[in-house]
Amino acid sequence: MTINWYGEGCFRIQFKEAAILTDPLDVNLSGLKAPRIKADIIIKTLIGLPPEQMPKGEEFLIYTAGEYEIKNIFIKGKTITGESGEKFLKTIYLIEAEDLKILNLGHLSNPLDPKLFADEEIDVLVIPAGGEPFLDIKESAKLINQLEPKIVIPSFYKITGLKRKAGELKDFLKEFGVSAEPLEKLNIRKKDLTEETKFIALKI
Repeated sequence: MTINWYGEGCFRIQFKEAAILTDPLDVNLSGLKAPRIKADIIIKTLIGLPPEQMPKGEEFLIYTAGEYEIKNIFIKGKTITGESGEKFLKTIYLIEAEDLKILNLGHLSNPLDPKLFADEEIDVLVIPAGGEPFLDIKESAKLINQLEPKIVIPSFYKITGLKRKAGELKDFLKEFGVSAEPLEKLNIRKKDLTEETKFIALKI
C-alpha cells in the first residue's frame, strides 16, 4: 500500500487492485490546488446537507455511513452523531485491504469513544493535527494512546498556501516528544510494522 498527501484531509491510498482518494480539495475553501489524480473510490468525511448533486463518473463515491466492498477493499463508515446535524454530516471510515487496517478520522472535532473500534487492530491512524476547528492536540494524544495504532499520519495542519488558520505540525509532534521528517510518500507492508507507534508526516 502507498499513501500520498495533498494537504488538509486529501490522501491517495493506492492498493494493488484500486486507489482511494479521501476528501478531495476545494480550492475556494482551502486555497490549495486540487491535484489531477485518478482514483477508483472517493471517500468524503464531511458533506453539506442536503447533499449536492454528486457528479457522475467512473469513481465509486462514499459519503455516508455503511459497509462497502469494492475491488477487495472493505470500507466501514460510522456517522459522528455528536458533530452531525441539519447542516452537515461527518463520517469516519475504517478501510481494510491487503491485511492492513486504516482508520481515517476525517474532520473529527470532539473526543471519539475508543470503544467504537475496541475490537480492531489499527495499523494506520489518520488524525487531525492542527487543532481548532478540529480535534484538540491533547485529545488527539489521548485517543492515540487508547487506540495504539502502528502508524500515525497527521492531517489538517498548517502548510504553505492554506487559507484557514491551523496549528503547526511541530506542536503536534512535540506533544509526543517525537520528530518526523516529512516523506514524499509512504509505502507500507503488514510485515514491516512494529508494535511501537511511529509518527509519519507526508509532503504535499
